[in-house]
Amino acid sequence: MNGITIILVSAVVLIIGYLGYGRWLANQWGVDKNALTPAVRMEDGKNFSPASRFTVFAHQFSSICGAGPVTGTIVAMAFGWVPVMLWVLVGGIFFGAVHDFGALYASMKNNGKSLAQLIEKYIGKTGRRLFLLFSWLFCLIVIAAFTSMVAGTFKMTVADGGAVDYAKSYYGGAAGTISLLFTFVAILFGWACRKFDLKGWKELVCAVVLLVLMFAVGMQLPLYLDENGWIAVTMAYLVFAAAMPIQTLKQPRDYLTTIMMVVMIVAAVLGIFVMGANGQGEMTAPAFVGFTNASGQFLFPVLFVSVACGALSGFHSLVSAGTSSKQVSNETDALPVGYGAMVLESFVGMIAIVVAAIMYKDMNTAGVNGAAAATPFQIFAAGIAKGMTMCGLNQTVSTVFMTMCVSALALTSLDAVARIARLSFQEFFAKSNDALAVEREKAGVMKVVGNPWFATIVTLVCGLSLTFGGYLNIWPLFGASNQLLGGMTMITIAVFCKVTGRKGWMLYVPVVFLLCCTFTSLVQSIMGCVTAIATYGLLGTTAKGASVLLTSGLQLVFAVLLVVLGVIVSYNCLKEFFTKKAGSIPDEEPEWSKLGRKHYEEAKKTPAMDAKKQATA
Repeated sequence: MNGITIILVSAVVLIIGYLGYGRWLANQWGVDKNALTPAVRMEDGKNFSPASRFTVFAHQFSSICGAGPVTGTIVAMAFGWVPVMLWVLVGGIFFGAVHDFGALYASMKNNGKSLAQLIEKYIGKTGRRLFLLFSWLFCLIVIAAFTSMVAGTFKMTVADGGAVDYAKSYYGGAAGTISLLFTFVAILFGWACRKFDLKGWKELVCAVVLLVLMFAVGMQLPLYLDENGWIAVTMAYLVFAAAMPIQTLKQPRDYLTTIMMVVMIVAAVLGIFVMGANGQGEMTAPAFVGFTNASGQFLFPVLFVSVACGALSGFHSLVSAGTSSKQVSNETDALPVGYGAMVLESFVGMIAIVVAAIMYKDMNTAGVNGAAAATPFQIFAAGIAKGMTMCGLNQTVSTVFMTMCVSALALTSLDAVARIARLSFQEFFAKSNDALAVEREKAGVMKVVGNPWFATIVTLVCGLSLTFGGYLNIWPLFGASNQLLGGMTMITIAVFCKVTGRKGWMLYVPVVFLLCCTFTSLVQSIMGCVTAIATYGLLGTTAKGASVLLTSGLQLVFAVLLVVLGVIVSYNCLKEFFTKKAGSIPDEEPEWSKLGRKHYEEAKKTPAMDAKKQATA
């Protein structure tokens, strides 16, 4: 099969899904273009900050499109590329995009409440505390893993004599310099856009110029640090990204990153077409291996917990309800932001599948058939860089660009996770269930934990400790825990739809499927851990036994906790769903902040502004 055909078919299917199912869903739920959003009404200059449609889309897309759509899809190709392709397309349209859009919309209709706050409102306070604890721990694991991934991408290579191997270290060093520049340039870019009212094409041109300059400087001045050095740099960046007002750093950085990612997508598609035109576009990977892979794992549930981002990822709900819902300036923007960003991520997943299938004869994850063994990111980067080079672009520029894109995939999700983890930590101690509780409550323990810098540092210190040891022992459970989060989100959205009188039947199949999938995966993990521990002895008297106890033991504890949490939350959600009457709970009364009221009144006094411009003023 030629890769060009798959890319064209997937693009058409995803566009039809957005224009058809996405718009139908928005109509069914009652998206109202005249409704004032929480971002407008509750603007506080910190977390609630109304922004343009593309700016919020950029935030959502860059935050959710992390390592998952590349890593998960390529790893899952151990079952063949056809089942992975089908899950990405079907899952993306009917599962993932619905999940992301639903979480965003439910939050917007509840004054920008986070997912945990929605759970308290519709399920109960105990569910909220359990969910916040789960979210925080989940985010710590992601912080540890992605920090290690970024540092590993940028780190220098040392030659036998102990000196830096500049040839092998150049691409990572150049990408690292660009990443550092990103932070300062993003702050400058955001300030300039606000100061000089740069919008539309002016904002875009400014962003493109800055990106070109950053790449030029980074390629001339590569920074060579070891892995620990880059871990320190990454953590320092996360402190500011998580604690600073969202419009100061996170919004403009996401805008710049999304432009770079769009360029990557266009370059990848053009590269696939050029390779196809030159007879190098054939997908040489097996189309279907069988219902078990070479490791003896079954397609269900492994495929569906491996391919998270790109099809469905529970993490996305934390972004939708945690940060994006506080930036949407018009309800109609919820469709392209919530549904559209996920559809585009599915397309990135399809690109990863096609690139990996084309590169299979040269490099694959298993190193079979004489090909070199490589990581999913290495395969993805090498494939797209090859296509860009065949398009006539300099190989050095292509490689640096793809190295930067690979790191950006992890970094943009990393700073979103850090911010969400900080907010989860603060919300856990808040007494009220108000969306602005973290900002308003300043008594008792909230005097301390309510400070964003304190909460950020505590969170990152915990994440840093896992970076240096521990997270790898429970990382195999990440996929199941991520999809469990997605299942709990879908149940919550279903309860929201029912009690507010909205149609929610389109959520029932995804809820049942996700719960069956995640619980099956977790039970299999528990059985595997028990078997491993029983084989080598509980006390681990040998070196092998001690190692098994450390890894399988931690996985066993974590898996059991996940099952218990999932059962408790799912039970309470289902109980509320079946016992509460349809339409019994109205949408929340609109809440206002002083700043939101001030800006809205000022906008109304400007007759030349239409309704949408008033909302974003």
